[in-house]
Amino acid sequence: MQLQLLRNATLRLNYAGRTILVDPCLGAKGSLPTVAGIQANPTVDLPVTVEKLLQGVELTVISHLHPDHFDPAGISHLPKTMPILCHPAHLKEIEEHGFTAARTLTEEVVEGALTIAPTTGQHGTGEILAKMGTVMGFILKAENEPTVYWAGDTVLTPEVIEIVRKIRPDVIVTHSGAATLANTLLLMDDAQTIELYRHAGEAIFIAVHMEAFDHCAVTRDRLRATANLAGIPSHRLLIPADGEQIEL
Repeated sequence: MQLQLLRNATLRLNYAGRTILVDPCLGAKGSLPTVAGIQANPTVDLPVTVEKLLQGVELTVISHLHPDHFDPAGISHLPKTMPILCHPAHLKEIEEHGFTAARTLTEEVVEGALTIAPTTGQHGTGEILAKMGTVMGFILKAENEPTVYWAGDTVLTPEVIEIVRKIRPDVIVTHSGAATLANTLLLMDDAQTIELYRHAGEAIFIAVHMEAFDHCAVTRDRLRATANLAGIPSHRLLIPADGEQIEL
């Protein structure tokens, strides 16, 4: 397995012979409006060209339709014939953008030598939760590959902990940037990431969704400092830079 963080939640996965793109937010720095009133988003450029990023991609997974995950540039650049897996709540809108090979991920799907299954997420709490809409994560499995749990945009919940306890993934990808709206946490922060780690056995964590959008408060350095205080070794909690590739 090889994982490359492009920016925020946008990833390239090479897994069981397939190249998968996750949440294609492909716009240039400053191409989207501010969320927190600090600066236009994204706050950084992609580390590679869009053309290179898309090269060889065979399948795209779209967890939800917020612009920090699927933006106008992603809609424009992604080939309209690209196979897409998405939540049922988002299929119609994706098809309205002209994509002809989108389908819903409602149960385990076989893609070549791998299987991919959806997981639930909770994109906030309280009154803000209804405004944030539906999101999903996923589980990847294949022979001779680590089992991967990509949690997606979710705060830490009993359901997330139960997924980890039941599946016992080898790799857990967390969105750990503490995105906040109306003083409400929308996804995990450093403390919640560490709490999930406590339930995850020997899993390797890969933390993303940081330092790319202005409503995310947790930086890579802050997460590493919190992990150090908790006694978590750096080889168990990986915090990739944009463009960095991880092989497991």
